[in-house]
Amino acid sequence: MPTVAQAAQLIIFKLSIFIIATLQLPPTLSLTPCRTSCGSIAINYPFGIDDGCGAPQFRSMLNCSTDLFFLTPSGGYKVHHIDYDKKTMTIYDPAMSTCSILQPRHDFIMTEIQSVTIPPTPDTVFALLNCSIDSPVLKHYKNLCFDFSGHSCDELYGACSAFRVFHLLTNSSPPCCFTGYDTVKFMKMNILDCTHYTTVVNTDNLRGIGPLDWVYGIKLSFTVPETGCERCSRSGGTCGYDTETEVMTCLCSSSTNYTRECAGGSLTAGDHISSHSRWTFFHVALLLVLSLLLVK
Repeated sequence: MPTVAQAAQLIIFKLSIFIIATLQLPPTLSLTPCRTSCGSIAINYPFGIDDGCGAPQFRSMLNCSTDLFFLTPSGGYKVHHIDYDKKTMTIYDPAMSTCSILQPRHDFIMTEIQSVTIPPTPDTVFALLNCSIDSPVLKHYKNLCFDFSGHSCDELYGACSAFRVFHLLTNSSPPCCFTGYDTVKFMKMNILDCTHYTTVVNTDNLRGIGPLDWVYGIKLSFTVPETGCERCSRSGGTCGYDTETEVMTCLCSSSTNYTRECAGGSLTAGDHISSHSRWTFFHVALLLVLSLLLVK
């Protein structure tokens, strides 16, 4: 049967070991509710797939199911790639016509805030196909159509099996128009009087390359808001926002948020123990000494 002194010594000793073990943990643990990936695509600021994560300007724009989708009023577009260095996102419309498949006509529509914060890049070309001779882009707004790296409608209709049907039906090449996003932003397909469209990215590098080797999709360009996110990240937090006020917050744990940075910061491999930690170690040493004295 242990004496009272021995029991006290054992309690103090175990308490000391517990405190020492606890001090090995970094002062800030990032247990935020923000997912950092969807499939193979990394989700970094300014984007978020959970409400309250990322920048509020991009709120509810991404959805992660089995794949990552960019959401607009006209539908969900599969995200192929996000380049955080170049600040671009490449998306693909599963319902869009391409060189190999002809799809029913529909419009590409973005919200006003999307048109400002993440618009299509200048090297994304919208090819309006099988247009009527009365199409406004062939009459009053001819200036909206431009030369696309030396390519022509005849080349598009001739090389692509999906578009060859237009040539066969009329025994000629129907008018088409290579244009930018602003054209389809302000005029829907029924106003443009073209039956189909397709989009091509990286068009600056496609001179001399046939339609079969084009990259079909839409490349978007985004900006990163200056909200002090780097300061939050350095402290071990994740940048987010208040879901009611949309004010920037630093998400430090699943239940703790701060305005700019996480309390205490975070330790890296080369950091030294803080003076607070050294002071706590002093108290642990004192407890161990007392436990030894109790034995005597």
